[in-house]
Amino acid sequence: MRYLVTAALPYANGPLHIGHIAGCYLPADIYVRYLRLINEDVKFICGSDEHGVPITIKARNEGVTPQQVVDKYHSIMKNSFAEFGISFDIYSRTTNKVHHETAQAFFKKLYDDKVFTEEITEQYYDEEVKQFLADRYIEGTCPRCGFARAYGDQCENCGSSLNPTDLINPVSKLSGKAPVLRKTKNWFLPLNKFEKDLKKWIGSHQEDWKVNVYGQCMSWLNTGLQPRAMTRDLDWGVKVPLPDTEGKVLDVWFDAPIGYISATKELFEKEAGGRKQEAGENKLAIGSGQLAKEKKEEENKTSEQLSETTPLSFGEGQGGEVWEQYWKQQPNPKDNPKLIHFIGKDNIVFHCLIFPAMLNAHGDYVLPTNVPANEFLNLEGDKISTSRNWAVWLHEYLIDFKDKQDVLRYVLCATAPETKDNDFTWRDFQARNNNELVAVFGNFVNRTLVLTQKYFEGKVPPHHKLTDADQECISAIQAAKRNISDSIEKFRFREALNELMTLARVGNKYLADTEPWKVYKTDPQRVETILYIALEITAYLAALCEPFLPHTSASLYTMLNLEKLNWAKDLKGQILKPGHVMGEVKLLFEKIEDEMIEKQVDKLHASKEVNAIQEAGSRKQEAVGNKVDKITKDDSLSLGEGKVSYDDFSKMDLRVATIIAAEKVEKADKLLKLTLDTGIDQRTVVSGIALHYKPEEIIGQRVTLLANLAPRKIRGIESKGMILMAENEKGELCFIAPTKDFANGSGIS
Repeated sequence: MRYLVTAALPYANGPLHIGHIAGCYLPADIYVRYLRLINEDVKFICGSDEHGVPITIKARNEGVTPQQVVDKYHSIMKNSFAEFGISFDIYSRTTNKVHHETAQAFFKKLYDDKVFTEEITEQYYDEEVKQFLADRYIEGTCPRCGFARAYGDQCENCGSSLNPTDLINPVSKLSGKAPVLRKTKNWFLPLNKFEKDLKKWIGSHQEDWKVNVYGQCMSWLNTGLQPRAMTRDLDWGVKVPLPDTEGKVLDVWFDAPIGYISATKELFEKEAGGRKQEAGENKLAIGSGQLAKEKKEEENKTSEQLSETTPLSFGEGQGGEVWEQYWKQQPNPKDNPKLIHFIGKDNIVFHCLIFPAMLNAHGDYVLPTNVPANEFLNLEGDKISTSRNWAVWLHEYLIDFKDKQDVLRYVLCATAPETKDNDFTWRDFQARNNNELVAVFGNFVNRTLVLTQKYFEGKVPPHHKLTDADQECISAIQAAKRNISDSIEKFRFREALNELMTLARVGNKYLADTEPWKVYKTDPQRVETILYIALEITAYLAALCEPFLPHTSASLYTMLNLEKLNWAKDLKGQILKPGHVMGEVKLLFEKIEDEMIEKQVDKLHASKEVNAIQEAGSRKQEAVGNKVDKITKDDSLSLGEGKVSYDDFSKMDLRVATIIAAEKVEKADKLLKLTLDTGIDQRTVVSGIALHYKPEEIIGQRVTLLANLAPRKIRGIESKGMILMAENEKGELCFIAPTKDFANGSGIS
């Protein structure tokens, strides 16, 4: 059976966090590793999603090109995945030439088959920058909750889905001006025409798909599907392959899932190239050295290095026929590949309705066999948010917890949000490591191997007559293998992990009950049997933990001096032979101390402090912005329910101060630690301005200080006050300072 397993293409506008990993990448990796261990033919496909409006917004804010943005984050994500142990067969990217060609060819096929409808719609246009505005380039007041900075597609305050025309007083984020509606032509996929077939297909999976996936799909289908635009007015993306379409690209939700197909093509192209290179080197070994060099250079070209005038071919001899076997319907339906999409719940509609409609319209592709979508993982009781820096970033974890990849894999699997949203906490992370991995799994393995070294010089002892307790352990071993396999195949990874730990607990209890350290003095032959059984459990743990804890599995195999075991061939009975010599014994896991956890908790609390300060400033800015046109002639400013009395305002001690020192706060991209001369004292203030100012640029800068703000600890630094900044519509900050040379400490009223 062929399997094509995909994990959602992560968006290349930021690094990975634990919500991403728990949502789809870890469960996909567990599943793929299992399939390989039982000899299934499987390809694991992923890559960076590098198109779309958020990329262009980030590039604009950072003053770089979109390509520079995606290059940066593609590299960070690819390296993090590899170090963490996510075993993709290929990790590609949608800016690759092969992807652009594949997506364009897919679009052109549907266009030629008259699948699309051409529609003229009105969209917002910025007359100052002369550009149609994507949804995220428009802000306005939410018509449902009144939030003043809702996006054109969603209000992040109340969560409502919006259209740009729903917004009250919309404003372009590019110019700050009110946009106008203009007509534009785009191509729509008429999802309503596929509704009947989709409903029948989804209905056939009621029993084997997750309840959350099936329920969300049927909810959309029962409401009625609407045509969806497959192109948009934007400069960044896959160009629409039609005449007179300058400034139009394929919608990111059209081109992104095609990334699975293009990455598969790229994988087989590289494999074919590798085989050719190997064959060529063998032939050229007796030929011209210069010819060998030229041929090797030619065959080492990747899809990213090919010129614009050299189209990639994936036909016969180039890997094309092979990749199609993983995507397309076969002459005998029994030979059809199984397509499995691992995603988060926010991508269900796209992978279960829109992409299948595209595949169906194209003609000969298989539809997904299963789409095991997880719910969301929260962090310390709050929703993970990249904009608020409320996240555990994978690349930072790999630095802070060096060589502890499997601890995070274990905890994220044990707390995976498989059926409902779940919560990750650092205290639970510590407890699961110390009380489960160290005290149960690691303790059993260490006791078994150390006792074998002590009593039998590190050699596997023979076994003798088996007691009922011995037989129960042997039965537990085979039950663990069956139960883990069954749970993984049903996408119940938490359940499978629990079965693995159950076997480790059985081993621990077995040693505790049989007490070989006591029995050895009177019956060493009985100890031979006890330790043989314990070593068999250890060998099975080495094999069975591989999908979940690959680094631990590799370490165990080294300590047991065993080659990697195949589940289908090797896990049928006894693994170890008497006399087999073990390797060096080492600790599998280490206890995590309170200090390491407190650092992580403090880091999150610091983010919360900064967010609170920034949100308070944003609320003030919104309130003033909403009311600025209502200032009366006597300069009194009415803020409605937010009205501040003179007595309240007079309590604020605003003073002139000068920055005399500045430095970045460690592991905090937004924070600077400032030392201020207030004319009365020198004090420390932590300010969230690091994205706007470099420390060396602001030494000597005059500022306005709110001097009597209650001190607060931010990232372990006590901040005594707040400096005031002005912010324009582009999010740029500037200091509020006196225009004359007033002395530090001068009051502001």
